[in-house]
Amino acid sequence: MPSQPIHTTDLLVGIGSTLSQILVGWIYFRDVKPRLGSGTSRVAAAVLTAVWIVVGTGIVLDFLSKPYRAAHLPPEIRSFAVGVEILWSFSSGLAALAWVLWRPKIQQYSGGRRLLLKSAAAASVAAPFAAVGYGTFIERSAFEVKEIDLPVRGLHPDLSGLRIAQISDLHVSPFLSIREAARVIDMTNELRPNLTVMTGDLISEIGDPLDAVIRELARLKADAGVLGCLGNHEMYAECEDYTTEQARRFGIQFLRKESQQLRFGNGVLNVAGVDFQRFSERKGYLKGTEHLVVPGVTNLLLSHNPDVFPSAVRTGFDAMLAGHTHGGQVTVEIISKTANFARFFTPYVRGLYRLDGRTCYVNTGIGTIGMPVRLGAAPEITLMRLTPSEGKG
Repeated sequence: MPSQPIHTTDLLVGIGSTLSQILVGWIYFRDVKPRLGSGTSRVAAAVLTAVWIVVGTGIVLDFLSKPYRAAHLPPEIRSFAVGVEILWSFSSGLAALAWVLWRPKIQQYSGGRRLLLKSAAAASVAAPFAAVGYGTFIERSAFEVKEIDLPVRGLHPDLSGLRIAQISDLHVSPFLSIREAARVIDMTNELRPNLTVMTGDLISEIGDPLDAVIRELARLKADAGVLGCLGNHEMYAECEDYTTEQARRFGIQFLRKESQQLRFGNGVLNVAGVDFQRFSERKGYLKGTEHLVVPGVTNLLLSHNPDVFPSAVRTGFDAMLAGHTHGGQVTVEIISKTANFARFFTPYVRGLYRLDGRTCYVNTGIGTIGMPVRLGAAPEITLMRLTPSEGKG
């Protein structure tokens, strides 16, 4: 029996994939198959059957808990099945919806107008596959360095210009290799930061190469060392204690409702960290962390999920660094506004935010979850420079 409940996200993915394939099958048997020759029809049926077998396996895995999957299937097989399921269901589902919208219009016309509409429909149907291909094979691994100024009110002069490198959400798994993680570490070291922080989600689930990830993180170099906080996937994989203990052996300190004071000249930076704060317990975010705030110095909070930001402001932190959202991972810009699933859960999706003179930066992360795709949310390593700010907004 599974040792943990099935996550709601997995259930939604499984249900969504099932519904999308019902739509795809309906369109295939109604509109596509009758137009194919016997030979082509047999080839199409064989290909579609093979895809549906893999997709069906992925859907079944969605309805099993992650510990149960890990105990019975190698990570490469389960990730392949779930990855194909999500990629195919997402792209083919959008393509099917495009066809459903175009079909009535095409049937209304004949001649040149009909041909034009068919061309537009074909482009609409192909677009999701092209976008998913680009996001999978190009943007997903196009790691970039983003340099920003992080305004902090009351910043000690000796802390002005302090360089902090942030990496987040590595999600090392069959969809992000140790070799790719090593490239991220090398890029981070090239920035020569005064301090490096890691804001959670080293892996995606049980069975991923956690020890190898920790060994790569051990190569990080910074004047004041490496600090971090843990994410929701460490919690899901039940490896929070193990990660903390093993990382400490390599000189990396994951702060779990703890703080560490770092001195630069006469300035003191108090860095605090907390474990992932469950959304279901949002009314109690950061409860019992008041003692982590040190009066008279700059207080920086590391929290995996950014929706903690208002609670961090009330608690007395001057600035906060977070991840978790992947910048939406798949983001579409509509009339100068961005749309992505992360916005359903938090207004703090990516970039710099200000509240009552305090600052929060949300890193878009490195890896992916669910679909091994990034669109409009490139994976980033952030280099921030602390700058003084007296503003209230």
